[in-house]
Amino acid sequence: MGRTYMCIDMKSFYASVECVERGLNPMEAALVVADESRGKGTICLAVSPKLKSSGVKNRCRLFEIPKGLKYIVAPPRMQKYIDYAAEIYSLYLNFLSKEDIYVYSIDESFLDVTEYLPLYGKTPRGFARMLIEEIASKVGVPATAGIGSNLYLAKVALDITAKRSPDRIGELDEESFRRTLWDHEPLTDFWGIARGTVKRLGKFGICTMRGIAECPERVLYKEFGVNAELMIDHAFGREPCTMKDIKNYSPKSRSVSSSQILFEDYGTEKAAVVLEEMTRAAALELMKRKLITRRIFVGVGYSSSAHEPTGGSMKLPNATAVFEYILPYVMKIYQKTTIRGVPIRRLSVSFDSLSDEAAEGYDFFTDPDEVDKLKRLGRTTLEIQTKYGKNSLFTATDLQEGATQLERNKLIGGHASGE
Repeated sequence: MGRTYMCIDMKSFYASVECVERGLNPMEAALVVADESRGKGTICLAVSPKLKSSGVKNRCRLFEIPKGLKYIVAPPRMQKYIDYAAEIYSLYLNFLSKEDIYVYSIDESFLDVTEYLPLYGKTPRGFARMLIEEIASKVGVPATAGIGSNLYLAKVALDITAKRSPDRIGELDEESFRRTLWDHEPLTDFWGIARGTVKRLGKFGICTMRGIAECPERVLYKEFGVNAELMIDHAFGREPCTMKDIKNYSPKSRSVSSSQILFEDYGTEKAAVVLEEMTRAAALELMKRKLITRRIFVGVGYSSSAHEPTGGSMKLPNATAVFEYILPYVMKIYQKTTIRGVPIRRLSVSFDSLSDEAAEGYDFFTDPDEVDKLKRLGRTTLEIQTKYGKNSLFTATDLQEGATQLERNKLIGGHASGE
């Protein structure tokens, strides 16, 4: 009870970092972060506030930027952004304990500042301003803050209220949330409400948080099931989850997955090469974590919405992390579910029903000597790649037409590292 939370976000983080690196004012420079080598259709990873004020939308494509606007195109440098994020986190540690900090994304963090306000003799707004000024002076990146009596309200204050404030700081409690935002539209501005949810709410004539709060609960539970409980809580500005809950959370299930958007349309056979590479990389990740999988999933997305995504899952006869035993089942799903003749643009493979490798076991038809040989090969591959880089050892598959793994090994999060 009576806690104070903050959610601090770096404004147009990637673009701001590129401005700082060039000695430019992040709030005044016209800059986008995009990989021009991918063509004019490439997505802009970040758009500076100046360009946003000129009508350029975030996450737009290069060709969508109005002609006549002068701007700098900065190639992505993911390692540089990670370094800046680490520096910002270290600044938080100068004022708070790590137990009171939750890094939500590379440019956004939640802070429980309850115990620190009397320590520093600050109001919540004064404490937020102090952190924002510290980040600006030490790192050069502008920040925005939301303050709330719970984690949800801190996030909403950041996403909605702070945008209306000259000092880029928003502040909400349950009473002010209902007073100022109950009739706010669109609902997608609120944390956790996606377009699909808005469409389902629209069936009942609900388009605001007030509408959710005043709707009979039985209607919401019938439509959304147990998720209605969280939706109702949020409609009233309530959030029972605390920072302590986040820190103590342990997921009931684990998975290892890999996905990618291809640079161009691929045919079925060509895409199979990439899927094999992805399966090998995911299997090595399993081995690295000392895990084995019992179930696999394969997903395929098609170009320009030419067809609904396809895919499927399968239970393996033996839980394993050995690529050679997993691949045949991945390809079986792929061949059975993929629509031939339709260009492919997205691929994903994931392993779940994971357990510790100590629980590994095979049937009587599996040669244990072969298993040991393949596991030694996998571990040796990991050792070499860890020591000398992922591209220090690769297979002939990685040299086939359409293969992407050698290039992707140079990326961070699917984007150029900048190194």
